[in-house]
Amino acid sequence: MPTKTTLEAFVAQVISGDHVGAIRDWYHEDAWMQENQAPRREGGREALMKQEAAMLERSESVVTELLGGPTVAGDQVAIRWRFSFVFKDGRKLQQEEVAWQTWRGEKIATETFFYDTAQRK
Repeated sequence: MPTKTTLEAFVAQVISGDHVGAIRDWYHEDAWMQENQAPRREGGREALMKQEAAMLERSESVVTELLGGPTVAGDQVAIRWRFSFVFKDGRKLQQEEVAWQTWRGEKIATETFFYDTAQRK
């Protein structure tokens, strides 16, 4: 179960825009992520960092806001986020989501993002 101090540091790092660093610092080596009910993004922390870096490379800017949580129940943590993207091609996207995380000790083992896909239209 993560400590309050750990969760505060994780949230602060994500809000600062250091998304790749947050994966590096707070995810287990064998962690995976999942978008809604899509197949898991496997490959461990290194693969997740590469995927996140690729997303950020397509973005001119990203603003991250904490909307709720973290809510903790043992090893389960829920966080509500809003991400506002401006892409290099001029498109904009604002997405709210809930991240459902399973922690092993002080690091995230699994994370599923739940959001309304209509936000992407």
